[in-house]
Amino acid sequence: MTAADEQNFFTDAELIADPYPYYETLRGQCPVHREPHEDVVMVTGYEEAISVFNDTATFSSCTSVTGPFPGFPVPLDEYAESDISDLIAEHRHVLPMSDQLPTLDPPVHTDHRGLLMRLITPKRLKENEEFMWRLADRQIDSFIERGSCEWISEFSSPFAMLVIADLLGVPEEDHPRFEEALLHRQSGGGVGSTSNRPMAHSPLEYLYQEFTAYIEDRRANPREDVLTGLATATFPDGSTPDALDAVRVAANLFAAGQETTVRLLGSAVQLIAEDAELQQQLRDDRSLISNFIEESLRTESPIKGDFRLSTVPTNVGGVDLPAGTTLMLLVAAANRDPRKFDDPARFDVNRANARQHISFGRGIHTCPGAPLARAEARVCIERLLDRTSDIRISDERHGPAGDRQYSYVPTFILRGLTQLHIEFTPAEPT
Repeated sequence: MTAADEQNFFTDAELIADPYPYYETLRGQCPVHREPHEDVVMVTGYEEAISVFNDTATFSSCTSVTGPFPGFPVPLDEYAESDISDLIAEHRHVLPMSDQLPTLDPPVHTDHRGLLMRLITPKRLKENEEFMWRLADRQIDSFIERGSCEWISEFSSPFAMLVIADLLGVPEEDHPRFEEALLHRQSGGGVGSTSNRPMAHSPLEYLYQEFTAYIEDRRANPREDVLTGLATATFPDGSTPDALDAVRVAANLFAAGQETTVRLLGSAVQLIAEDAELQQQLRDDRSLISNFIEESLRTESPIKGDFRLSTVPTNVGGVDLPAGTTLMLLVAAANRDPRKFDDPARFDVNRANARQHISFGRGIHTCPGAPLARAEARVCIERLLDRTSDIRISDERHGPAGDRQYSYVPTFILRGLTQLHIEFTPAEPT
């Protein structure tokens, strides 16, 4: 057993703060490597991950969020040489989050994603970005005179949540209720927690309740608003979805888009505050911000990985895999594959192929909210730079440079800071 095999990626807390040496060791053994603790095949290679993402006939997304926990409802060992597609169809409904877009396979996924894309139109995204600029200033106003803030709770979390609320047309007078319910709720282990606490079958009850009420109201009493568009949107074939299908699409976008964007905003501002030279480059040349965001996503992917379940015997990267194999596509590792990215651990704001990262996935499950997340990050960075003359990490809260102490979300799915205390000098009024 190698040093990496002695560590359990899914439960070892020491891998939370810095998982990258683990990824490198795994790839050094083989880009497609079966770990011994949970019997998961870890895919750390870029091309290998792409091949799995793109092959939806061979790899089901039914366990994409939960992987080996709690496991498939029936043993799959005896079906190693079979096609288990019918078994997946039979038992899919009892799997956690089986009603969510990331766990769906074609043709159901095709219909539900088509419904979602009818909501996230270029026109709607442009209107939403106008709201972002106002919201960014409003959030910064709440702490700018203090010269410091805890970036995650005072900016990133409320900003990301309210942007999604606006995109989906939640009336502004209802925003405080969403903030209270979704930002001030008591946190638990959640999906991917290293504590392996039990998972709820559907953790989105609040959003289901709220959007069910909105959709039922708008179907009965149409208005000239976005929620009416959501309530009356049709599948690509023209059929009208059940109200619950529309609710699921809205709730999934709300929950998934918020969580990943918060992590992106945290890592991006951490990079800016830690590196004075990089910060000055961005201040001097705002055209660098777009590629800065891509390189942030590459080096610090908000999602560590995504699971797939092989439906038939197959081969990935020269490794034979039986049907029923759980694979974890470690996108955070693939984004640092030296076969794809030169000197991959180095942050390079001018990296030519930074946008080829797979932090938003690839293929039919590419994150539909990727344009939204990119716009949110760009707006936040622009306004933070506009409103300050310098940004620094708080030595008092995180320790001195060279000996920083950061806390990361304790899950094997997400990568992101739980807190980021920054200090800054407000810019002189112009």
